Amino acid sequence: MKTYVCSVCGYQHHGENPPPECPVCRVPAEKFRLLEESSSADESARLAEATGLKPETIAAAEKIIAKYPQKRSATLPLLHLAQEELGYISDAAMKWIAAKLGVEPINVYEVVTFYPMFRRHPVGRRHVKVCRTLSCALRGSYKTMEALEKEFGCRRGETSADGNVTLEFVECLACCGTGPVVQVDHLLYEKVTPESVPALAEKIRASLNDPDYGKREPRFDDDAEWLG
Repeated sequence: MKTYVCSVCGYQHHGENPPPECPVCRVPAEKFRLLEESSSADESARLAEATGLKPETIAAAEKIIAKYPQKRSATLPLLHLAQEELGYISDAAMKWIAAKLGVEPINVYEVVTFYPMFRRHPVGRRHVKVCRTLSCALRGSYKTMEALEKEFGCRRGETSADGNVTLEFVECLACCGTGPVVQVDHLLYEKVTPESVPALAEKIRASLNDPDYGKREPRFDDDAEWLG
């Protein structure tokens, strides 16, 4: 049985002939090319290079895959691995993961689009997430978001013109008694009212020039660093 690869999206079709059109991107059969068995290793290397991931990240992926009796079970860990470095899940990363796990790219795409924690586009240097679930909403999280939009000059779901901050509404951040809650990357801030937004914004701006940002482990004591 032959393997045909869509030159546009990377979808692989197994059969004697290419499909009439790609079921993923809908391009016609002439956009498919025959993948020679001898070139499969070269194709895997090409896909790995196209991801832009560091060699050590790609090596870590091999260790992750080895933990699972069925390779496709490593889909979620590999997606987290890619997003941790890239900041989002690129098309190239999905194709590479699919090739590593022996599945079609559409199978990886289905996982990415199902789980809201995976992002399909790059975000700013600081990802600011405001909880909008009922407890936080009742305590004013929509007003908090409006204050953040004014502070950084961009709308929710957008990235500021300087590329520093992406604002996003998210669902429950599991601090319902201390809303409105805002998460900046991995740091959680409680009781963020519109009046306290300027101070939070100053912390975010200051962190842009902090060479140790994100390198310190959070503390979980009376002076819990993770609460900002």
